[in-house]
Amino acid sequence: MAAGLPALVLLLLTGLTAVEAVTTRAGCLAAAREAALAASRGESGSAAGARHAPTGADISVTVADDRVTATVRAPVRALGARLPRITVAASAAAAVEPGTPRPRS
Repeated sequence: MAAGLPALVLLLLTGLTAVEAVTTRAGCLAAAREAALAASRGESGSAAGARHAPTGADISVTVADDRVTATVRAPVRALGARLPRITVAASAAAAVEPGTPRPRS
């Protein structure tokens, strides 16, 4: 019984870390999608993505020809605060809408 308790706690922390990573990745995906769509309409993609991004996220928007790509990266604490953070990322792309000003990052 005493040997099983640490294993149970480790399993619980691993499960909580996995749930947090999946939730953070979903937030990154939503922020990347909003950033790409905003930039394709000529608005500030970084500002739009920041409104939807998880805490501590890094947002980058690139424009190449007629395509806008937004990438959002956010840290996730692994197994509580004892280990280094892992980073999850998500990207989204959108075509530049015709007749709009040049996309802004």
